[in-house]
Amino acid sequence: MLTNTEKLKQYIPMVHFIAEIMGENCEVVLHDVTNPDHSIIEIVNGQISGRKINSPITDLALKIIKEKSYKDRDYICNYKSSSKTINTLRSSSYFIKDESNQIIGMICVNVDITDFIKARNILDQVIMFENPKNDSVEQIKPVHDPNLYENFEENIEDLLSSLIKGVLSEYDIPAERMSPQEKIDVVKKLNEKGAFLLKGGVSEVAKYLDVSEATIYRYLHKIK
Repeated sequence: MLTNTEKLKQYIPMVHFIAEIMGENCEVVLHDVTNPDHSIIEIVNGQISGRKINSPITDLALKIIKEKSYKDRDYICNYKSSSKTINTLRSSSYFIKDESNQIIGMICVNVDITDFIKARNILDQVIMFENPKNDSVEQIKPVHDPNLYENFEENIEDLLSSLIKGVLSEYDIPAERMSPQEKIDVVKKLNEKGAFLLKGGVSEVAKYLDVSEATIYRYLHKIK
């Protein structure tokens, strides 16, 4: 029987096949989700997101694993994503599962649509319809799922920092002034996002919340 690593390596030619079809404007990535800290095992056109082999998993993938939303679907398509390159991407992900329907990997296709958006904006400025409601041209629906969004990070430290800062931004007070219950709520939200699936997640959250690692483990025990 093949190991998970051997199974995933069989998809490497598929990664290059898709990239060859789509061209240099499309990044194609193969993830080993059982190793979230260094999940990328193959990537083509990595300059689009600034990532490379051994870069970490994404925030959306962590959420999918934590919520087990892959159980009743094989893929998700056409959602918006972004990276430190500031470009806007249209992304789709295919879930690779084992015999027990557990996810072991993902093939992700990220198309840079930044130039298309700029071109659309230019056309919008040129085509100035005074009464668009009466226009006969069919309105085009967004290609992405508005409920999905993904950030690409080059390393695990940036990913953890993005997850933690994202949750802390929901509060009006700094972490050092939070009550124990507010800190428990922060830990709960980060746990739901899969932050503690990453190596160093507990220690990094402890630093941001100005508590000990033992306290974070205690909080985790409470919410479970």
